[in-house]
Amino acid sequence: MAITYLDHAATTPMRPAAVDAMLPFLSERFANPSGSHRFARDARRAIDEARDQVAEVLGVGPGEVVFTGCGTESDNTAILGVGGLAVCGAAEHHAVLHPTEQHGGIVVDADSTGHIDLDRLDAALTPDVAIVSVMAVNNEVGTITDLSAVSRLVRSRVPGALLHTDAVQAACWLDLRQIAPLVDLMSFSAHKFGGPKGVGVLTVRDGVRLAPLISGGGQERERRSGTHNVAGIVALTSALVETDRERAGEIVRLAGLRDRLVDGLSNSVDGVVETVPRDRKIAGSAHVCLDGIESESLLFLLDEADVCASAASACASGAMEPSHVLAAMGVERSLALGALRLTLGHTTTIADVDRAIDVVADSVVRLRRGAVPPR
Repeated sequence: MAITYLDHAATTPMRPAAVDAMLPFLSERFANPSGSHRFARDARRAIDEARDQVAEVLGVGPGEVVFTGCGTESDNTAILGVGGLAVCGAAEHHAVLHPTEQHGGIVVDADSTGHIDLDRLDAALTPDVAIVSVMAVNNEVGTITDLSAVSRLVRSRVPGALLHTDAVQAACWLDLRQIAPLVDLMSFSAHKFGGPKGVGVLTVRDGVRLAPLISGGGQERERRSGTHNVAGIVALTSALVETDRERAGEIVRLAGLRDRLVDGLSNSVDGVVETVPRDRKIAGSAHVCLDGIESESLLFLLDEADVCASAASACASGAMEPSHVLAAMGVERSLALGALRLTLGHTTTIADVDRAIDVVADSVVRLRRGAVPPR
C-alpha cells in the first residue's frame, strides 16, 4: 500500500529538480569552495549564483543572505547573535523560545489563534529591548501572523530594536518579498519547501551587527564559519525558486484539498474541533482536535495504516503533554490531548485526502469502542 503522507510541516519530500541540482556536487563537483584552484572556483561560483537567486526570491540583497545548517541554527543566530534583551511570543518554535528564555528574555502571551497578543507585546516593548522575534507562520496550527502590524508597533515603540521572523513555514505560502521590508532578519530551512535537510538561510539586513555562533574560517562574511554545504545550497536554491514559481497555483489547489479534508473529517467524525479559522491560516494546514481521543493512540493507528501525520511539532514528537502552542492559545488540556496535525504540500493528491478521512474516521471509531489493544 502506498504511503499517505500528510506531514509536510515536519518535512517535505524533496523536489526532483532539487535532487538533480544536488547530485553533481556529491560526485564530480566535490571541491571545497574556499580553495584556490579551478575546481574550488567552480564550487564557489555555484554558491555565488545560488546566493543571487535566493536573494531575489527573498527580496533582499545577495550580501544579506547567510547560508546556515538549518532553521534552528538560523533562529538561534538571530536571537543570540544580536544579543541583549529578546522578546518573543509564547507560540513560537522552541528554536526561538529556548534561547529567549535561557537568556532572560520576555515571552508574550498569544491569542486564541496563536497570534502574538499585540497589547501585551506593546507593554513588553521597553527601551532596553534589543530584538523582537515573531514567526511568520505557526508551525503547528498554521496561523499567519500580521507582520505589518507587528512591525509598525515595534518600529514606533522601540526604534532601535531589531525585528526577526522565523519564516521556516512561510516559503510555500507567502510572498517573501513582501515580508523582507518589514523585518531585519528572516530564518528559513530547505526541507520545509522541497529541499534537503541540513541547510538553511538567515537573512541579515545590511548594517545589522551579528556575533557568529560558529567561529573558524570566516565563511559567510564572518557570520557563519564552516565549509559550505555546496550540494545542499544549490538544492535549496532549486527548491526555493520552484516553490516561488508555483506558489500561487499551489495555494489555490491545496486550499481546496485542505477544505475537503477538514470538511470530510467533520462529517465523518463526531467531536472534531478546528483549532484556527481557515481565513487566519495557511492553505496547507488542517489542524484539528478530537474530543475524547488521545493523539498518541490515534497516531499509532494511523501509522499502522501507512498514514503519516503528527500531533505537534516534529521536534516534540513523543511528548506526553499537550503542545505549548495549544496551551498558549488557551485550548483546554483535555481537548489539546487529542490534537491532530495534518499538513499538505506539493505532493498531496485528492486520493491522499480521501484515504486520510477514511482511516482517521475508522481509527476514531476503534478508539472510542476501546477496540485497540495496548501497545
